[in-house]
Amino acid sequence: MDRLVVMRTLAAVAHSSTFSGAAQELGISPSLVSRHVADLEETLGVRLVNRTPRSVSLTEAGQTYAEFADRILLEIEETDERLAGRQDSAEGVLSVISPKWIGLMDLGAAIGDFVRAHPRIRVRFELGGISDRPYDFLDRGFDVAFHARDPKDSRVRVRRITDLPFLLAASPDYLSRHGTPSTIADLQEHTLLAHMSDATWRLTVDDEIAHVKVQDPLVATNAYLVIEQLVESGLGIGLIPRRSARKALDAGELVELLPQHPVQSRSLYAVHGPGGQTPERVKVFLAFMTSWFRQPHDD
Repeated sequence: MDRLVVMRTLAAVAHSSTFSGAAQELGISPSLVSRHVADLEETLGVRLVNRTPRSVSLTEAGQTYAEFADRILLEIEETDERLAGRQDSAEGVLSVISPKWIGLMDLGAAIGDFVRAHPRIRVRFELGGISDRPYDFLDRGFDVAFHARDPKDSRVRVRRITDLPFLLAASPDYLSRHGTPSTIADLQEHTLLAHMSDATWRLTVDDEIAHVKVQDPLVATNAYLVIEQLVESGLGIGLIPRRSARKALDAGELVELLPQHPVQSRSLYAVHGPGGQTPERVKVFLAFMTSWFRQPHDD
């Protein structure tokens, strides 16, 4: 077993959350991906992934080892490039597009750190106007598009960057007037605010997912920022990204509801062009983003 090969395979599984996605990223078959992971599990003596017919998820040991593998592989790549004198090839204009609700969270800070680390790269970062067609960003001249769902399209390549945690929240004022829900069923007795593309909330119950359909929300919008503002104003209960709500939670302006039933996280994916030689500026950007979101940052 080539340890670097299987480490690279596990890292790819972590990025894509599927054997097929990892196989596409690596240019090998899904069965070979599965064999690499099984070989690594046998060598380490621990289970690294949970396998289901539709997807795979990392165990705690698998997440720890995948992060270790990413660090080792990135260090090897950076050292190879430095010794080969290829660092200067990471230059030029990098065009990135993202939905507004993702871009208004931590991406701006991450990109700021990226350009400081790579001063020869200039970034064009556009928010909004992203198409549901996963390859449309290429036709519009972008190098990378961020999505909260895996496009699962062979015409593009996908890299999983990080988790996007969500929570149910309300303001102290709303709860003082209407009471605090103690069960999932209690939500139906409250005023709910929903995102137009996220009208079914997925809450965890005993390691299973409960699907809560939001019936007749008082406000339905396509902007999580609007939902957060309405929740803070005391209008009702909403599902919002935890990253953008951190300061309001810390300040007591928002209260997390039903913490015993955590909201299922989404994944942040970076999508880029298929096949051929990936431009150096894109490779270093994807590696930097993956590493950046795995590190703690001060608010």
